[in-house]
Amino acid sequence: MKRIAVVILNWNGRKMLEEFLPSVVEYSREEAEVIIADNASTDDSLAWLATHYPHLRTIVLDQNYGFADGYNKALEQVTDTDYYVLLNSDVEVTHHWLTPLLEAMDTHKDIAACQPKLLSYLNKDAFEYAGACGGYMDKYGYPYCRGRVFDTVEDDNGQYDHAQEILWATGACLMIRREYYWKAGGLDGRFFAHNEEIDLCWRLHNMGKKIYCLPESTVYHLGGGTLPKSNPRKTFLNFRNNLTMLWKNLPEPDLKSVMRMRLILDYVAAFQFLLLKRSWKECKAIIDGRRAFKQWRHEFPRNTQQRIKPQKGNRIEGQDDEQLANLLPDGRTNLFLLKEYYWGNRKRFSDLP
Repeated sequence: MKRIAVVILNWNGRKMLEEFLPSVVEYSREEAEVIIADNASTDDSLAWLATHYPHLRTIVLDQNYGFADGYNKALEQVTDTDYYVLLNSDVEVTHHWLTPLLEAMDTHKDIAACQPKLLSYLNKDAFEYAGACGGYMDKYGYPYCRGRVFDTVEDDNGQYDHAQEILWATGACLMIRREYYWKAGGLDGRFFAHNEEIDLCWRLHNMGKKIYCLPESTVYHLGGGTLPKSNPRKTFLNFRNNLTMLWKNLPEPDLKSVMRMRLILDYVAAFQFLLLKRSWKECKAIIDGRRAFKQWRHEFPRNTQQRIKPQKGNRIEGQDDEQLANLLPDGRTNLFLLKEYYWGNRKRFSDLP
């Protein structure tokens, strides 16, 4: 039995598999089993895999369940392992990429999940938008990363090369204990895609578990492999799911004030798309996302239990304790990120207070 299962969820991604799978197989063979979970592809992905990688385990799903439930359906069939690695099909891994992740997880039992440093495949000196060097979230639910704040992506100059406790790890390359994946309830399949890994990590955090970025390991992410960065469908999912995630996980005393502020901020964003970018489709996607959230929010039980304090574990050397001191008890940072970014002109993670 291999202690790690690297599971790649594929949907019509034959070209991605051809380009990126060789590095995963080559650099994971000693420590992990590589598994392809296919989300009912209609291209020749399965035929290509059968020809070029007949030895790899393939899990074929009966329909396209999306990112979130696609992984849930696939991982239900992966039981003989200690750790899952959820790996996007457009990620190039590097030599010994799993070793630092496994060593940290084995040593620090309070770490439930972690991610490597995520750099851009197209510009390997820069961080990649989807996760950079580990994710946080401001008090109004806006995600950001060490190395990426909104659309400002930094070059990697080693400025975040220390291990750091974070709130969320990127779904592009997420290592998680199998036990805690299921104890936390897995990815929320109703999200389909977008914000599902933040929701899962937030639930783990509220269970008293820790999430880390371990930049000693590096991978390269192409990004935008399924939906382009600017896409009304993606905008809809991001707004609907982000609001749903806040509804599920915010502490009761903060829920009304955060939702009132988001009502204002979301409509400002919608009209910005309409007036400045002349994009009615993006504007409508935000409004539709809010409407969809209101229609289905009561299907999601609120997590009203008080956060479990984490057990004291061995501290990973080198992390920035000042960053942790700025966290609210539920894991959000005590920042109004839009204000810092647009009015304070603080566009790099290291510029934030």
